[in-house]
Amino acid sequence: MRVALFGGSFDPPHHGHLAIAAAAANALRLDSVLFAPAGRQPLKLDGTVTSFEDRLAMVELACLEDSRFTASEIDAPRADGLPNYTVDTLSELERRMPQAKRFNLVGADSFLSLPKWREPARLLELAEWIVVSRPGFTIGSLSLLGLDVHQQSRVHLLDNVHEDIAATGLRGRLEAGDPCVDLIAPAVLDYIQSHNLYQ
Repeated sequence: MRVALFGGSFDPPHHGHLAIAAAAANALRLDSVLFAPAGRQPLKLDGTVTSFEDRLAMVELACLEDSRFTASEIDAPRADGLPNYTVDTLSELERRMPQAKRFNLVGADSFLSLPKWREPARLLELAEWIVVSRPGFTIGSLSLLGLDVHQQSRVHLLDNVHEDIAATGLRGRLEAGDPCVDLIAPAVLDYIQSHNLYQ
């Protein structure tokens, strides 16, 4: 079993997320991509626009687009109110799926901030990383992070996806009454409209 954790705000989930997940699944022969909305992101403590429950529901609908995609509550808000750290989430994934080959799927911009994450060295041991490239990001950028050869071997660059969709701009369009049918799955749009989100 080859499984990737794909964490994020997903506020809302859009075609860019689906394209990234599909490209990663194809390139790394993944059996499953777990879309895991984050309860509280340590580097974005100002929070999300919508609740965790709404984001998880939207992700469940978005995942209907590909049988390899699954919504996961593994990164749900913590009972103690503390931020959700990826090292804890990947440790929990290891506990739940000890036999699986585990990956963590992130954008290059997030990966470049890895030194600020909790226990970065352990993160690279808990999972191999699939890094979705951005223009200007090269394999050479990895050496700037101070990764050794073993750590670099656990990082897979995915440089054939260029989905430049910003959720902030998307929310602005939705708020202005644009349904964004070109960027959001129909089932997700129905949910947004029926629950009056981003109004």
